[in-house]
Amino acid sequence: MSDSTQATSTWTPPPPGNVLGHPRALWMLFGAEFWERFSYYGMRAILGPYVAAAFFSHLGAEANAQASLTYGGYTSMVYMTGIAGGYVADRILGYQRSILMGGALMAAGLFFLLAPSLPMFLVGLGLLVVGNGLFKPNISTMVGQLYAPGDVRRDSGFTIFYMGINAGAFFAPIVCGTLVGAAFGFKWGFFAAALGMVFGLTVFYIVRDWLGHVGKPPEGREGMGPLVGVLVASLVLLGPVYVLLSENEILGYLLVAMMIGLVAYFVGSGIARKDKVQLQRYVAMMILFAANIIFWALFEQAGSSLNFFARDFVQLDLGFTEINFTIFQSVNPIFILALAPVFAKLWPTLDRAGMNPSIPRKFALGLAGVAVGFYVLVFAIEHMQDDAGKVPALMLALCYLIHTMGELCLSPIGLSMVTKLARPQEVGLAMGGWFLSIAMANFVAGRIAAIATAGGGHGAAAASSIEGYAEVFWQLVVGGGVAAGLFFLAAPFVNRLMHGVK
Repeated sequence: MSDSTQATSTWTPPPPGNVLGHPRALWMLFGAEFWERFSYYGMRAILGPYVAAAFFSHLGAEANAQASLTYGGYTSMVYMTGIAGGYVADRILGYQRSILMGGALMAAGLFFLLAPSLPMFLVGLGLLVVGNGLFKPNISTMVGQLYAPGDVRRDSGFTIFYMGINAGAFFAPIVCGTLVGAAFGFKWGFFAAALGMVFGLTVFYIVRDWLGHVGKPPEGREGMGPLVGVLVASLVLLGPVYVLLSENEILGYLLVAMMIGLVAYFVGSGIARKDKVQLQRYVAMMILFAANIIFWALFEQAGSSLNFFARDFVQLDLGFTEINFTIFQSVNPIFILALAPVFAKLWPTLDRAGMNPSIPRKFALGLAGVAVGFYVLVFAIEHMQDDAGKVPALMLALCYLIHTMGELCLSPIGLSMVTKLARPQEVGLAMGGWFLSIAMANFVAGRIAAIATAGGGHGAAAASSIEGYAEVFWQLVVGGGVAAGLFFLAAPFVNRLMHGVK
């Protein structure tokens, strides 16, 4: 009997009780993710500009580029540690305790960001990195465990969960960036983010019984020993993380090595079990990971180069009011909140009509969307600059709208795809691999942003020139468009490797 057949026959549902057609535990995980994402996107909205002003202002024109590298290094490591966090949850702590410990470490890290020195600030980022590794992949994995294999509600459940992510992401920049940061200083925006994390962690602990058996520790790992061991290991890991945050080049090599190791592990897992179907599913998963890397390398300009672009080259005076540039960090999540229910209903409707795009073609649509979004900005720079050299705020909002539509074609579908293609015993590790691919994307995104904010790579004299942004954005249009075409053409081949997973 195959592993997948065993998983179907032994799956145990969560405690009874549905809300709007989904297990009530989904809504509990929705709330936990809301507050974790509030803390992340609240600090992310102000991270680049704060680092540039607080720690690199002495570099003059290169301050934005250096801050972009720091930003990219941090955001990549936030996702990189997910693979270790998935392993810890699968084999040692279970998902519930991993989330609680990860959330506590992240809350501590956010408070450390109030420190005035760069070394202590990096310690705070390091705690956020380690904590997020225990939190992020494991809460997504538990969403998948709420549904039986083959349950048609799974994709819609992940899309609802994705709304929790974006609800937190919508309110976070408004509260942490505009209402608190812009008024009292950006470091107090970090404080607001920390309070959100503490609140979310408390609620998760209080209502954790809604999950029942889902996410409980593996048999024999229920005591305090595993908790203490993982906590000590997390604090030890903080040292290497600190070094990697300081040495961006080393981080890039490590990410490549980890991805090679991940591919080798999953290929070896399929070969060792002599399971051709599972091996080919893992190959398909790795191909889709590649698409994920390309997509997020472009999309994640939002918190770096697009954030600096909004500050320096977008018309913030709307006539009836003047907005703070951090408000644009809430544009993508508000579009998600508006459009996610539409997409959640769209896929089942298209499926009933026999027109639902396959998972690989949804990924291709996502890549096309991010490319078209950047073309909007290229067009605005070339044709819509005012006398001050700034473009209408509406055009940046339109860019985010198109990026959001691409995101909804790829990201929630990708989360669901991982839980379908991986062996049940390796879902946590596979979800960690999904986030490792995002880590690689964020590292590349930081490098792209450093070039964009340094005048397209033409030296300090051209730093932060709008022409430099146009040049880099056009390269992203071409790269994203070519990738979309390739994945669209490769879709039938990838579908065969997935062996009926839809």
